[in-house]
Amino acid sequence: MATITPGQAKIIKATVPVLAAHGNTITKLFYADLLRAHPELKNVFNHTHQVTGHQSQALAAALYAYASNIDDLGVLSPALELICQKHASLYIKPDQYEAVGTHLLATMKVVLGDALTPQIHDAWAAAYWQLAHIMINREQQLYDEADSWTDWRQFRIARKEAESAEITSFYLEPVDKKPLPTFKPGQYISIRTAVPALGSLQARQYSLSDAPRAEYYRISVKREAGLNMDDPQQAAQHPGYISNILHTERLVGDELSVSHPYGDFFLDSTAGTTAAPVVLISAGVGLTCLTAILNALVAQQDALRRPVAWIHAARDSSARAFATHVAGVVRENANVHAVLFNSAPAPQEVHGVDYHHVGRMNLDKLDKERDLFLGDGATEFYICGPTQFMLDMEARLKEYGVGPDRIKMELFGTGGVPRV
Repeated sequence: MATITPGQAKIIKATVPVLAAHGNTITKLFYADLLRAHPELKNVFNHTHQVTGHQSQALAAALYAYASNIDDLGVLSPALELICQKHASLYIKPDQYEAVGTHLLATMKVVLGDALTPQIHDAWAAAYWQLAHIMINREQQLYDEADSWTDWRQFRIARKEAESAEITSFYLEPVDKKPLPTFKPGQYISIRTAVPALGSLQARQYSLSDAPRAEYYRISVKREAGLNMDDPQQAAQHPGYISNILHTERLVGDELSVSHPYGDFFLDSTAGTTAAPVVLISAGVGLTCLTAILNALVAQQDALRRPVAWIHAARDSSARAFATHVAGVVRENANVHAVLFNSAPAPQEVHGVDYHHVGRMNLDKLDKERDLFLGDGATEFYICGPTQFMLDMEARLKEYGVGPDRIKMELFGTGGVPRV
């Protein structure tokens, strides 16, 4: 594996202020040049993130973090694992790293001019390839673990089922009818489909929303409001563009390209060997991956019967997916209970039935033992929802004395949740 010399590492550290000042300019120009030279990569990159600048901002932040920690890359291990898992779900190949490296260094030269001396250029080339080889090797491990499923596979939409006013489940069956590999509850798959308005393919990640099945995968997708699908240019800039296409244009019987399941957020592998309580905390559509975890826990019930608390926040009951299903799980499993927050309950909703608390989720309103099991030092907490929601929940749990190793969060979007 390529490594950089101590002298080169020192040079990289010295460029941190340069990245702080010019990082966004470099990465924005880099993506424009890369996609102009390699239009086929439009099938890989999220068009919305390109238009909004989110992709270039995330790369700038990643370069800054890499340069700042060049002499202690272990600090970046969680972020790198997140990226490698996503890359594997998009089937990124080594030759694409070659294209990225070439254009990134060329763009740095354009932006920085003579300030990018040959020594700085060579240091960044060595640093880039050190990082690239780490990621290429990890992604190859993931491909090897996929047991020959190493490229997009065709699935057919077997069923679409409304779960709430906003969320619809898609039941996806493999066209080749071969049994599906299992996955770790909480993981996601990438869905890729043609978008004629963009002249490219587009892929998005969606959490698997049911326990592993051999016959189908289920994803549950929120239809985001606020975009005009009759105006492709405006719609393409909206983060819910592909989700809306799935809802409105992809019908039962249509085919989608699907990746092997990936993701670094999942039910702990010791789930079948521990009696530790599990707390599942979510807001909005964040419940999808936690539903997979809940269903897996119920399906593997044994003498341990782990205590499980399902804590969810929604606008009102019409927006809450899987309400009937969760109520049935609670009714049939004495070790599972639910606490529901509605920020704006409808007049017909019944307190104690449709919801338990009014307003946004506030962990202070919960019973510290019955709902959060804080007295058990092994309790596991799984959190999924909007970024700020997750950060707020994590911060409150830490204030309660919960160690970070017991708090697991689903990190949405390019670059994941910002860590302090």
